[in-house]
Amino acid sequence: MATETYPRPRSATPSAIPQKRPMNLDDEQHIPAIPSPLNPDAPTTRTRKAPAREQREKKESLKKREAKGVDTTRSSTPDTQTHTKKSKKVEKPPDVVRPVRYYTKPPSQSDFDAPRQPIFNPILTKANREFSECFEHISNKKSFRYTNCIADPGFPSSRWFRQTDAEPFQPRFSFQEASSHILFDSTGRSITTEKGFRMARANVCAREGRWYYECKILSGVKPPAQEILPVPNDSTFTEGGHVRLGWSRREANLDTPVGFDAYSYGLRDVSGQKIHLSRPKDFAPANESLCEGDVIGLELTLPSLALHRKVVEGSYNKAVDVSDDLDPHPAAEAPDCVRDRVPIRYKGVVYFEQFEYSSSKDLEDHMNPAPSLSNAAVAAKDAAATAPPNPNHPSVALRTLPFSSIKIYKNGKLLGTPYTDLFAFLPPASKAPAQQGARDGLDDGMLGYFPAVSVFRGGAAEINFGPDFWCPPSDLSTAKGDDGQDADGNDVGGGGGASILAPRDPKTQRQHAHGKNSRLRGMGERYIEQIAEDIVYDLIDEVDFWMLDLIENPDAAEIDGASTQKAQSSSTATDMETVEGITQLGGGGGEIKEIVQEEE
Repeated sequence: MATETYPRPRSATPSAIPQKRPMNLDDEQHIPAIPSPLNPDAPTTRTRKAPAREQREKKESLKKREAKGVDTTRSSTPDTQTHTKKSKKVEKPPDVVRPVRYYTKPPSQSDFDAPRQPIFNPILTKANREFSECFEHISNKKSFRYTNCIADPGFPSSRWFRQTDAEPFQPRFSFQEASSHILFDSTGRSITTEKGFRMARANVCAREGRWYYECKILSGVKPPAQEILPVPNDSTFTEGGHVRLGWSRREANLDTPVGFDAYSYGLRDVSGQKIHLSRPKDFAPANESLCEGDVIGLELTLPSLALHRKVVEGSYNKAVDVSDDLDPHPAAEAPDCVRDRVPIRYKGVVYFEQFEYSSSKDLEDHMNPAPSLSNAAVAAKDAAATAPPNPNHPSVALRTLPFSSIKIYKNGKLLGTPYTDLFAFLPPASKAPAQQGARDGLDDGMLGYFPAVSVFRGGAAEINFGPDFWCPPSDLSTAKGDDGQDADGNDVGGGGGASILAPRDPKTQRQHAHGKNSRLRGMGERYIEQIAEDIVYDLIDEVDFWMLDLIENPDAAEIDGASTQKAQSSSTATDMETVEGITQLGGGGGEIKEIVQEEE
């Protein structure tokens, strides 16, 4: 069988001879550098383009970096993260508010002695007590407050002066926090007047916790069995006067009775009525009056300062803040207490002068609610502005303190709780006066509620801050030993006086804890705490001022205060904007303002 044979494929042949492509100038880079027989026209020199040079980052020299204070130390391995990750912004240190320091004359030798007691001029005798007019001392006036001070060689950076008090050294009525028409006894615990209603406040205040004091009516409304009907046309007949008592803030006017405005809560002797914002309301059962010889006990309950700050800062939440938190865990840092004060001399005695907190327009409008045309337009536009006082009110001055209350006892028997939800007092609820140099939003450590009593035309009263109360309530009936335990061996906290645990609150069904602030204590214990707080504040101010002087002039600053060169050099210091990351606000700390005062 014949096999088929296929012809072998013929290789393709080029139809034309390939031509040499023309050379361009750009192709010179392909020409060999050395001529050859195949390339007789090769150039003897070859021009090549220089490669593009990479741009390097220009770095500063070592001297420039040292002049700018940049760290010039080199690490063994480069940190690649600094080039890939975005650098974080350096946070500015927080501003520190410190007291304003004033440059005054050096203290005299007499300034190192304890301040003398005011001079008493006997005026009258009432209830077997001699009442005297108190003079030769300075009194608080509108927008200014005065406290005793003394020169101390251990406080050179504070211009040598620190806070103190005058005799008698005990909790009592304050001679500066009283109307000029108030008459005192020798102990400072009893007062009377021949004028209309005049008020006197104690030298100790309550800021948080549960506190108690008593007031005995020495002259006032007569008991029913001793009532004397007035004889017509008898000029020799005189009534016993009237007494009002309660708790007051520093903004309350001393020439008005307790309960006159929003800054005080009072109780009338007539019919036992409670009075606030000058509006008396029935309180005592069967309109029972407070008569001569009655002992009236007043218990004040305030929440913790931490909860208080939540209210004034606007962060209080009723659903979350369900406890008064009177005994919280100790915090690492406490809020600052800043006292802008200057030592002045009055009749040979040195006092600290500082701005006093002023009344708020919102509370004045709350006291007089009759709106003007402008106020009516505002109220129609914003209904929240007319809301009753509450912890979340738009106006800080009208915010109230949850878990706060005032209880009244008569001769050891509880009459009731006339007041709850008291007004807040921490800044900005308390405002500085609108004067040059006054700084708003600062707490000087003495904001709070003070025991206050007002008397009218012969009315007289005596206060008792414990520990030996006349008619203690049941919360104070169990005596406590020196070991801080009651008769059953339960720990009820340290300190003197009598106290037991508070009963369960019927509203919150919450049992008070065993902490110091949760138990009911006499205001005499608060007086001891207040002295310790003043000492701590003085030491903090001295150390802070000394550190500033050390930064300004390290050669002149001495910790023992032996050299006065520091004080003289600091007196010429100007206001420093920043000292080691600490910003001076309002001329405080870094600047020393010079005060020139003539002797009065």
